[in-house]
Amino acid sequence: MSIAYIFPGQGSQSVGMGRALADTYPEARAVFEAADDALHEKLSALIWEGDIAELTLTRNAQLTANTQPAILTVSVAAHAVLSRRFDAAPAFVAGHSLGEYSALVAAGSMSLPDAVKAVRARGTFMQEAVPAGVGAMAAVLGLEPEKIEALCREAEQGEVVSCANFNDPSQTVIAGHAGAVARASELLKAAGAKRVVPLPVSAPFHCSLMQPVVPRLAEVLGHFAQPSVPVVSNVEASPNTDGARVKALLLQQVTGSVRWIESVQAMERGGVTTVVELGPGRALCGMVKRIAKGMELLNVEDPASLEKTLAALGGVKA
Repeated sequence: MSIAYIFPGQGSQSVGMGRALADTYPEARAVFEAADDALHEKLSALIWEGDIAELTLTRNAQLTANTQPAILTVSVAAHAVLSRRFDAAPAFVAGHSLGEYSALVAAGSMSLPDAVKAVRARGTFMQEAVPAGVGAMAAVLGLEPEKIEALCREAEQGEVVSCANFNDPSQTVIAGHAGAVARASELLKAAGAKRVVPLPVSAPFHCSLMQPVVPRLAEVLGHFAQPSVPVVSNVEASPNTDGARVKALLLQQVTGSVRWIESVQAMERGGVTTVVELGPGRALCGMVKRIAKGMELLNVEDPASLEKTLAALGGVKA
């Protein structure tokens, strides 16, 4: 059995996520406490008891992103619990967008305090890069990625619209100016897309409109250690073990497409037969199922899913 750990991105959040892990396992509780300390606020209280709108968008009327550090913290807590109980290292780690930071923590390339502060800044910078209402994103279902790329170019008309996420063969997300996304949506539906679904996001991620984020994030990101396991990056869709390259890859990710299909295929070529999604939800498991149909799909988000995953893996520590 060759295993990869994968970590979800924005959109997987829910109020109460991770609480059962923290209530049950001391190592999960320690992760939440460390995140609270790093941010000098009770992020854990917001995750477990806050309003979903506050968790998703802003806090105290300030452009302060909560979603990204919240998902990262829950994902790292799930990893801490699993790694304490399972005695085999993964062959690869990978994360979808924000999840790449969780993967870097899991690989020992980035500390949890550094990661949670970095993604708090990243989320804030992303929200501030484009005024509300100027940008948009939409999920395109049932159309080939190549055709979507071509129709996005046709819809630009001096604005920005491009493929942000290549999630699986049946789902591609586009992002850019709201008008250009609307034009592309009409062209895509006319070309045979099964559905084009506007996404309730606070900014048009992974497109060139995010360029103002790059120099600001560059000042926040610091030193990265050598990853203990290969980290499959979003922008290259290939494994990286060079700590000196991590910062550049994360900066490219801000405006670049999330190449998730190719990332999963790279892990499959590397011999992976089982993936474990660590963090809230099972969105990535659904994507992997549509990319690599023979993969065994497991997840850890609460004690019940942990026990099920440990039983399937069969490698519990004494």
